Amino acid sequence: MSIMLKDEDIKYIAKAIPFWSELNEEDKRFLLDHIFPVQYEKGNSIHSGSMDCIGVLLIRTGDIRVYILSDEGKEVTLYRMSDGDICILSASCILDNITFDVYMDAESDCDLLVIESKFYKQLCSHNIYAENFTQKMVIDRFSDVMWAMEQILFMSFDKRLAIFLSDESARTGSDVIELTHEQIAKYVGSAREVVSRMLKYFQEEGIVALSRGGVKIVNKKKLKALIK
Repeated sequence: MSIMLKDEDIKYIAKAIPFWSELNEEDKRFLLDHIFPVQYEKGNSIHSGSMDCIGVLLIRTGDIRVYILSDEGKEVTLYRMSDGDICILSASCILDNITFDVYMDAESDCDLLVIESKFYKQLCSHNIYAENFTQKMVIDRFSDVMWAMEQILFMSFDKRLAIFLSDESARTGSDVIELTHEQIAKYVGSAREVVSRMLKYFQEEGIVALSRGGVKIVNKKKLKALIK
């Protein structure tokens, strides 16, 4: 058993990994021997494209943004993860037919447990429960990716922005979105100028109130009308 893990780490792992109860004692010991804790500060890069294959991430606490990056440096957010989520794409080197690079940044201070990639692949090679879980996670995440692409390609920008503001308000439990226009642009896959113009329009329509470094939703009914 890894000397790096504390008792609370092992208890968390047993609860967080859905197929833990299907592992025999040998596989459990094998897995624990190749998991290590790591912390990232807000703003740190966690994963940087195909050349970075850190392993499967168990997110104890924190928020992570997953995005792709164009040759021109434009960021498109694919999805976000938080407490209790498991990230498979951070171990993309063990997944067949993954042909695009994903990047991951810590949106807040993160406390993670990392399963080393090559050892997780070894586990999946002989344990059908681990393999099935991995395939399901990949399918679920690609559904998120397709939803993000569908929004960008086929949805009007006012609706996209309204969905983002509504989702962010629900996620944080606050009507105040404490993000700059530049940050919002990264999340919705647009330019800061486009976001600023649309937010100004929302403000003129009495949907939001703008302040330095933040957006306050003042009329949820009007905002939801844009989403329908």
